[in-house]
Amino acid sequence: MGSNPTKAADNMYCKCRLAAAKGNDKLNSREGAAELLGLSPSTLADYELGNTKVVPVDKVNLMADLYNAPELKHWYCKNVCPLGEDMPQIEIGELDRLTIKTLAALRKVSSIKDDLLDITSDGKISSEEKPKLEEILDTLKEVSSVAQSLIVWAEKNNNEGGA
Repeated sequence: MGSNPTKAADNMYCKCRLAAAKGNDKLNSREGAAELLGLSPSTLADYELGNTKVVPVDKVNLMADLYNAPELKHWYCKNVCPLGEDMPQIEIGELDRLTIKTLAALRKVSSIKDDLLDITSDGKISSEEKPKLEEILDTLKEVSSVAQSLIVWAEKNNNEGGA
């Protein structure tokens, strides 16, 4: 296989391997990556081509570690494991952008804390309070998403010595 796969180009396993190949030439080929992962090249091809719908968790962990791609674990949990479908979507980007998103989300938390106290202080949620509670929960989901994005960024860059 060449270094520019066409059939697997949108596959997350392939994307992570090729991104890691910038720092480890052996990962440019499935054969080299398979050897490092202890897999057969055809098994890795099945993962990257989507022929294997549910890649074993231990193999995902191996790939994430070898490729320095903690985002692969999160992607797997969100998109493959049925228990993780409600997990927040994360974005891996530049630190400055993630920092701005985190601070903006935290500013929203600051503004909702009084509403949350008012709504929950009596231990009951009235029908009038439900829409405001939904807004609060949406804000908390946003905070969760940016927090997870920042955590994954830090894991990825700490392994590279960049954090």
